[in-house]
Amino acid sequence: MAMPFKGGAKNEVVYVVPVEETVEKGLYAYLSRAVHSAEEDKAAAIIFEMDTPGGAVDAAGKIGKLLTSTNVKTISFVNKQALSAGAYIALNTDEIYMVPGSTMGSAAIIDQQGNTAGKKAESYWFAAMEEAAKQSNRNPIYALAMADESVDLPEVGAPKGKLLTLGAEKANEIGYSAGTFSTLQELLDHLGFSNAEIKTVKESFAEKIARFITHPVVIPILLSVGSLGLILELYSPGFGLPGFMGISALLLFFYGHLVAGLAGYETLILFVIGIGLIIAEFFLPGGIAGILGIAAIIGSLFLATDNVIHLGISLLIALSISILASILMVKVFGRKMKIFRKIILTDATKTEEGYVSNKSRLELIGLEGYCLTDLRPSGTVVIEDERIDVVSEGSFILKDARVRVVKAEGSRIVVREIQDQNKLDKEEEQ
Repeated sequence: MAMPFKGGAKNEVVYVVPVEETVEKGLYAYLSRAVHSAEEDKAAAIIFEMDTPGGAVDAAGKIGKLLTSTNVKTISFVNKQALSAGAYIALNTDEIYMVPGSTMGSAAIIDQQGNTAGKKAESYWFAAMEEAAKQSNRNPIYALAMADESVDLPEVGAPKGKLLTLGAEKANEIGYSAGTFSTLQELLDHLGFSNAEIKTVKESFAEKIARFITHPVVIPILLSVGSLGLILELYSPGFGLPGFMGISALLLFFYGHLVAGLAGYETLILFVIGIGLIIAEFFLPGGIAGILGIAAIIGSLFLATDNVIHLGISLLIALSISILASILMVKVFGRKMKIFRKIILTDATKTEEGYVSNKSRLELIGLEGYCLTDLRPSGTVVIEDERIDVVSEGSFILKDARVRVVKAEGSRIVVREIQDQNKLDKEEEQ
């Protein structure tokens, strides 16, 4: 909501918009709301009170287009610093004013590790800085010197090898600043807005959350927490804190990008469909549902961002952490995914628990019976009215012959034929 700054208007409205902290994607939603409110209010001017160390180049690019596309007069009031992406935003306003001791410049493009970006990115940024200066009739060489240390401008404190950073006095000398004022009220008086209705646009709570969530450092953290929480939930009984933590982190990711205007509700719907397909995979054969679910989730994440490379790096970080967590759960803690416990039989019929794979028949050793069939060498014998499958010691034994059990090894019963004593005596006499 716009808040009155100072009353006493003569049908003139001036908007004051603080631009503080890091420039990120969430800042665009806040500034877009402020500019559109000023347009609807037919404001005479928008004053951006700047104190920022810079930030994301892609976010600054969108903000620059926003400022140059409005018909409302735009003014930057550098109240301490407008560095890097902040300098680019200031250059896209119609006028720049500064407070004593403030600075503007030092706009080299760097990656997330603090290293100089590649040639393509540098070429784009150099051209963008020059174009921003040209649009507001400022000498583009100074804007280029802010981004390119190869530009040699020793007369303004930027010899070759050093980026240009302008103080209030030097910025005024070269025409980048239109004046130096100690307070906002002094600037308003100078611009003839002493009696105008001043409205200060404050960030809403949702916009503050969105700015924090869409910060380049916070995005990989959110994705890592989300994936880690869901992985840990797979190793935990029931649904508990890890699962809640994972889902909350992913929902925060989408919430921030929705508020920042980077994503629509279709991305959130696609994410929910992906989760549903993965759940369906546990009940459907084939694996197709699971593959489609993973593809839908990854697709929704990419649709929710305007920087595919940064999101890709963030996903790789999250995936690496998830794999490491899975290895630790299995190797260190000996845990198994509860989903696998539902589809894989882990029970064993152990002897210690009363299960036996084969009944031991040691009680048969020494007992006698007769052959119900020929033993060749296996067959069937009858011992105490029980039919038993047996094998001989290797010899052929005829049906009805008398046998004795000489060995019992699990289900393998070994018998030996009982020779008739008279038969044995006759064989000995012969």
